[in-house]
Amino acid sequence: MTNQLPFEKKGREILIKAEESTDPKYGCPPENRAIEEHIKKGVINLDKPRGPTSHEVVAWVKRILSLKKAGHGGTLDPNVSGVLPTALEDATKVIQTLLSAGKEYICVMHLHEHASEASIKEVCREFTGTILQKPPIRAAVKRQIRPRKIYYIDVLEIIEKDVLLRVGCEAGTYLRKLTHDVGEALGVSAHMAELRRTQTGPFKEDETLTKLHELMDSYHFWKEDGEEKFLKKIIQPLEKTVQHLPRVTVRDSAVDAICHGAHLAVPGILQAETGIKRDDFVAVFTLKNELISLGRSELTTDQIIELNKGIAIRTERVIMLPGTYPRMWGK
Repeated sequence: MTNQLPFEKKGREILIKAEESTDPKYGCPPENRAIEEHIKKGVINLDKPRGPTSHEVVAWVKRILSLKKAGHGGTLDPNVSGVLPTALEDATKVIQTLLSAGKEYICVMHLHEHASEASIKEVCREFTGTILQKPPIRAAVKRQIRPRKIYYIDVLEIIEKDVLLRVGCEAGTYLRKLTHDVGEALGVSAHMAELRRTQTGPFKEDETLTKLHELMDSYHFWKEDGEEKFLKKIIQPLEKTVQHLPRVTVRDSAVDAICHGAHLAVPGILQAETGIKRDDFVAVFTLKNELISLGRSELTTDQIIELNKGIAIRTERVIMLPGTYPRMWGK
């Protein structure tokens, strides 16, 4: 079985605290949003080409879609290609949550001398876990030693001095430095010859991965022919961006208070995923699967289900606009 990033291994289940229906007059399931709102609350699983900077690619997306705001979920160097989640307008509020989700890369490590397959695999195993890294000289961050987690290193193929690796790692890990250090440990020296990002949190190299020209074509189909389906397939709801976070679902009556910045109390919760721990970052949803807010859990899943009072989630960032659901507090 292929190695997975930590959030993919958790196998969360939904526990029901109480049953309640949702009023169809308020809110809207993400998949049913009108195309203009779909764009404004959308994210693109963009396939960044080699050459331009991540900032330039995002600027092109804004120009193609005639938007004022967009942002990406983790910088890729100009000569690196691959998955670059790009949030549009309102979705930029949640794009930073991807920093905790982990990333996966396919890397070509070029050895300066020959090494045996057994020794290569053994050294790669030794680099799995928490390592200490000092960012390279050209890095945009302060050059100080810091711990980084390597979730897995799969040796996919070895051809002469070129080693094809699949690496799952914590955000902020420098693959160029990792390959250099692996080469030093092998005693042959090495450098990174090529790099492609294949996953950022829930965004992968799958049918949703989109090239810039495909985005442009889809936008023109909509503007010139009124055909929305291609753009709706490419632009995904912002809710996908937080799939790696544990979630709770609340009553309609709790929604507007949260939208005004209130913390989420236990009585407002209908469902909670298993595995929530104190201080976990949690996504709060409506029964229509709309993202309301992000916050820190004050309780474990078991406590959320068992208790009848108290604050469960301390709201840190509100995503949904007040007034989307009716006010049912302070009356």
